[in-house]
Amino acid sequence: MKSLFILASLAAGTIWFSTESPKKAFAIQNQDGFAVVELFTSEGCSSCPPADIAATELVNEYKNNVFVLGFHVDYWDHLGWKDIFSNAAYSKRQQQFGTILGLNSIYTPQVVVNGKKEFVGSDKNRLYATVEGELKGMNAARISLKATKTDNNMVAVSYTASAGSSSIVNIALIQLRGQTEVKRGENSGKRLMHINIVRDFKSVNNSKEQGNIILSIPEGLSSGDCRVIAYAQNKNDWHITTAAEAEIASPGNK
Repeated sequence: MKSLFILASLAAGTIWFSTESPKKAFAIQNQDGFAVVELFTSEGCSSCPPADIAATELVNEYKNNVFVLGFHVDYWDHLGWKDIFSNAAYSKRQQQFGTILGLNSIYTPQVVVNGKKEFVGSDKNRLYATVEGELKGMNAARISLKATKTDNNMVAVSYTASAGSSSIVNIALIQLRGQTEVKRGENSGKRLMHINIVRDFKSVNNSKEQGNIILSIPEGLSSGDCRVIAYAQNKNDWHITTAAEAEIASPGNK
């Protein structure tokens, strides 16, 4: 496990590090339990590949009500290898989780399940046990989701969520699979395989319980390479209350 707590001074321009499966285009969740698994990972971290493998096995084994999202953070990018999937916004999300969960530092690979429980992402036994526990619960809220590709390689998403006005709705465009030949850094010489890579991510207040947003498909990908995951999250404790996944329909198949 690699731990990096980030203190940035933009004025000084310095940074200090201290060690420490397919669903339909219109999906409505049942009243069964569910598990949203947010994996914070990086191609620059030698401890991360086992976590990516564990996430892949989880997706392959659980075909229903388990939603895996791979957030590639950017704070490893300065240490020998820049992760092409990394995004500073995902590092910020992980830092916010660290604050809410009372952690002294953030680290990779880290998993957060349903916004409640965090642990080392490569701990497969704990991952499966935690997911199983969440699947035994009840999904009191509901979310419906529809995603359609537009003519300019964007995705128009409409959603309805019954999670209440105290919730945030997160909507992510995920790339189903990806691989990278790493040339430098801790994983130099390795071919890294990834699953459900978050490529675009937006959060909106659920005050009206329904809305529309636009997501961008990255250059070089098609809508068939991607899906959309939406999940509602309490504004205060960040516990996730419901989730859904949708394929991206073509413009002529709305």
